[in-house]
Amino acid sequence: MEDRYERRQFLIGTGAAALSTALPMPMLRAANAPEEFNIAAILAFSGAYGLIGNDMRLGAELAVKRRGGKVLGKPIRFNWEDDETKPQPAVQKATRLLAGGANMIFGAVGSASTLALQSLATQRKIPQLVTISADDVITKRNGSRYSFRTSNTLGMEVKMCMEFIKSAGLKKIYTVTADYQATRDGYEQLKAMCEADGTVEIVGNDFAPLGNRDYSVIIDKMANSDADGIAVMATGNDGVTFVKQAGQVGLGNDRTILGPVLQDETFAAATGDAALGVYSGVRYHFSLDNAANNEFVEAYRAEHGAFPSSFAGEAYDGLSWWFDVIEETDSWDVETWVDAFENSVRENSLEGRKEMRACDHQAAQVGLWGKVVRGEDPLPPLTMEITNIFPAESLFDAC
Repeated sequence: MEDRYERRQFLIGTGAAALSTALPMPMLRAANAPEEFNIAAILAFSGAYGLIGNDMRLGAELAVKRRGGKVLGKPIRFNWEDDETKPQPAVQKATRLLAGGANMIFGAVGSASTLALQSLATQRKIPQLVTISADDVITKRNGSRYSFRTSNTLGMEVKMCMEFIKSAGLKKIYTVTADYQATRDGYEQLKAMCEADGTVEIVGNDFAPLGNRDYSVIIDKMANSDADGIAVMATGNDGVTFVKQAGQVGLGNDRTILGPVLQDETFAAATGDAALGVYSGVRYHFSLDNAANNEFVEAYRAEHGAFPSSFAGEAYDGLSWWFDVIEETDSWDVETWVDAFENSVRENSLEGRKEMRACDHQAAQVGLWGKVVRGEDPLPPLTMEITNIFPAESLFDAC
């Protein structure tokens, strides 16, 4: 009796295995496919980085629309949530969406929120795509298996700042730093680079709270210093507020104002004419002349009647890359997605070639630097003129 039972179970097992082997891949894929591809999209739509989140959403939605709204044959659905530029709401809202079956996390904007979401992604073994947060620790070596960044690191942007400071012949720098871990780290990096260089001196630094609305005391100290350069380690509404108030007293008339992510067309529009002549790192720019970017800019302008910002471009570029890789796997297995993405290369990125580094899940890419100038029609009234393109090998250490 026992032998007959074991033989029967063996036949059932081998029959099932044979059937499984015989099934075509699309049928296997369909067997565990959800009804929709759900994205937990946790961005800042309010708070210090609210300007950024809204533009990211426009780029992300266009990336989905331009691929017919589907991946692996299933509709893509965003579940948008505002983290208010705070880590706790980010985690709370993402946890709820993951419990509802989200297939990935997109976000956040602020690095503190992104790192909090990274811990959640690691715990739940859910992919996280980062297209704007710049803190270097997000993509540290041998870090989270499930997190990927397709945009700049703060470290590469600070390197661009330093290269500009030297090329512009600036010798004395006064910095203002948002009191936030990522920007504090950026200040320390710039300080170390100046000390190592020996020809550039930081003559003063002030920390300002995130969301600061009054820089008058700091600006007065800068105006009374012998600094020939002002480095602003802040972005979003904080950067806009500082440049506005600096413009009111003409701080930029005899000093060069610069920052890692201080200006683009979105920020310049919010800042006004005080932005003219300000130098900044740029995550992405619509003026890059290649086929992929030209097509994207045309589609974005048709959709929104405006040129895409850095944040819209990066969101579009990163998600398009991610969806294409998933499509190529022809699988709903998360581990297969992760393995494929960490070994992928995006030859037709909006910024040229991007290569995902398996050692840290950071995309190696060029760095863009420019200044705000008056734009001629059809350009925005205040636009970024790209003055430097730094090659990837000058910005990233080898794995």
